[in-house]
Amino acid sequence: MDLFEKCTNFTLADEVKQKGVYPYFRAIQANEGPVVQMEGRQVIMAGSNNYLGLTAHPKVKEAAQKAIEKYGTGCSGSRYLTGTLDLHIELEARLAKFLGKEDCLLFSTGFQTAQGIIPTLVQRGEYVLSDKDNHACIVAGNLVTAGMQAEVVRFKHNDMNHLEMMISKLPLEAGKLIVSDGIFSTSGEVVNLPDLVKVAKKYNARILVDDAHSTGVIGKGGRGTASHFNLENEVDMTMGTFSKTFASLGGFVVGTRAVINYLKHSAPALIFSASPTPASVAAALAALEILEKEPERIDKLQRNARKMREGFKSLGFKIIDGHDSAIVPVIIGDTEKTLIFWRQLYDAGVFVNAFVRPGVPPGMEMLRTSYMATHEDVHLDKILEICGVIGKQLGVIN
Repeated sequence: MDLFEKCTNFTLADEVKQKGVYPYFRAIQANEGPVVQMEGRQVIMAGSNNYLGLTAHPKVKEAAQKAIEKYGTGCSGSRYLTGTLDLHIELEARLAKFLGKEDCLLFSTGFQTAQGIIPTLVQRGEYVLSDKDNHACIVAGNLVTAGMQAEVVRFKHNDMNHLEMMISKLPLEAGKLIVSDGIFSTSGEVVNLPDLVKVAKKYNARILVDDAHSTGVIGKGGRGTASHFNLENEVDMTMGTFSKTFASLGGFVVGTRAVINYLKHSAPALIFSASPTPASVAAALAALEILEKEPERIDKLQRNARKMREGFKSLGFKIIDGHDSAIVPVIIGDTEKTLIFWRQLYDAGVFVNAFVRPGVPPGMEMLRTSYMATHEDVHLDKILEICGVIGKQLGVIN
């Protein structure tokens, strides 16, 4: 069989396109935050991870522009060699202080961050215990770790009893790392961190929490999952990304000085990658400053998400509830209906994300909606109004 035969045999995307309900790779032509321009018209954006609405903030854009003027467009090298700027060092220090840890290390993307941490720390004879619903970046890091002959153990989603059952079978003296999303990116659920911490202490394990969807969303002043549960001193490492709350591109991990120093000198994902660009780092720095000075943005974000959760429930939609994230998944339960619903919403001027199999289990096909601090009631009310009409037309609600 020719290597490329699988490519020519892949026709699913083209088949969905022919039906006119293909929801992916839609180009944004201009971005004002809660409203974007797509295909020449204004569309309410209810699918972005731009949680605090900072991608269009004048101070963030100005910071990126000034960084390009001073440093150019790229660093032309890895952090290990010629790619470290004083901007990188400043952002690392600011993030470490903000999150209450000794030190911080930046990576070029959020996806790359997990691959820089997990395989570097967990080696032969040691174990990763990973939630089955963890983000793909963690899964990729686990695969690299398994390739280095460490063992990867998956536990049922947010099930700390199952985590304890699995970890109890491992040698107590062996090195172990429990890895979990803080807020799970599909469902918006928050990890049961208090019970996870209890298991980690009992079985001599370290903890890594991915706060990609948590920083700037939950916790004191937006400090994430550990802060949300008052467990800052119990979580060993927190990783995150700049592509959501921080309105930029890149990733980071915070922890003890010894761990960060080890990663800095040992992680191939850092040593052999070009460093984050000046504009990206400057934008993230500006976003962090706004987050620190304007915590009311988090209150507005939480209010918006609560309004939408209650609004969808009052209309009769099935949602994933019981959490404090900015993600509000609306369960449709059928692939074809989900794609048709998405298309009709888009035609009516609202963009959301369609999640269908195999990305979600059968019966969990959904419209994943997410909200920003910059959404106003006029946007949110419009989304609910349109969803109510389409939901009734498609028989999703009565």
